[in-house]
Amino acid sequence: MSKRNLPARAAMLVLSAAVVAGPAVAADPPGKAMYMGSCSACHRPDGTGVKGAFPALAGDPFVVGPKSQVVGRVLNGRGGMPAFKADLTDAQVAAILTYVRSSWGNKAEPVNPADVAAARNGGAPAQTRSLQAH
Repeated sequence: MSKRNLPARAAMLVLSAAVVAGPAVAADPPGKAMYMGSCSACHRPDGTGVKGAFPALAGDPFVVGPKSQVVGRVLNGRGGMPAFKADLTDAQVAAILTYVRSSWGNKAEPVNPADVAAARNGGAPAQTRSLQAH
């Protein structure tokens, strides 16, 4: 192999590797899989809800409003919506709500686990659990 052909061969190897690897697959946003598993049956995968039964989340002012309100709704439920307080961790609720608040045209700040912990504790910061017997 001549030295003159080395750059061309190197370029061909890189190009061949890219073709074999295929296009990069973008990972789903955090919270999407949990939304699909816990929420989409009622609120639909595209957030459009079911008219008269389950509200749309896409474009809903409540969804993009104050974080504490939407966190409280998910934790405590309301009407036909179940409470998820006992079923989801603070991190899971935060991931789902961050996904919902940033999907389907919604543009709202993310929810973090500390926001959820505060809502669980009635607005107070989360307390560290003691291992002491009661």
